[in-house]
Amino acid sequence: MSTALSLSDVTVTYPDGDRRLTALDAVSLDVAAGEMVAVVGPSGSGKSTLLAVAGLLLTPDSGRLEIAGQDVTGLGRGRAADVRRTSLGLVFQQSNLIASLTAREQLEMVARLAGRHGAPVRARADELLDAVGLTEAADRRPHQLSGGQRQRVGIARALMNDPALLLIDEPTSALDHERGAAVVDLLARVTRERAVGTVMVTHDRTTLDATHRAMEMVDGRLAALVP
Repeated sequence: MSTALSLSDVTVTYPDGDRRLTALDAVSLDVAAGEMVAVVGPSGSGKSTLLAVAGLLLTPDSGRLEIAGQDVTGLGRGRAADVRRTSLGLVFQQSNLIASLTAREQLEMVARLAGRHGAPVRARADELLDAVGLTEAADRRPHQLSGGQRQRVGIARALMNDPALLLIDEPTSALDHERGAAVVDLLARVTRERAVGTVMVTHDRTTLDATHRAMEMVDGRLAALVP
């Protein structure tokens, strides 16, 4: 099975007065294609930093990072943006949808940024909206969608360029328990059916049964979660 994400001994520090604060302490993590991994831990433990490194939004002090078998350690800003566009799907706590665009147009915009246009793009957008159960909402704008529907549009948008890796930040934080569970179940299905590697940062431990395994971040160190 191919590897979607590989972090090896990744360390990130930040200046803190006359010393440096360690946000990630020699973190290693491998995520296979088709595998969904949850990362839990208290606020300030390093979870967001982990996602930022995996998403090529932050360059670590040391360590190695591979996405879909490609060494992407220390890429420049332009090349990192190219990899994010072609190999990564990012889903944030808030859906960050553009108010003036319909659900379909949100997805089509991602393809246009990658230089793709025309009927195949529309067909791909409609396919993904159908996959997340939003066929009938394709022409609705964000204000016409529920919180759960907006989150599902965000997931479909993240899949638009067929990424190798999905990075999900607190997908249930703005949802009630029922809608949150439905979104996590959807992520698990998408991970399996589209053979994408998924890392989900969450505070909601009730969702962990839907994942393949759970890791815990404490003080910048990552380890398997002990039940």
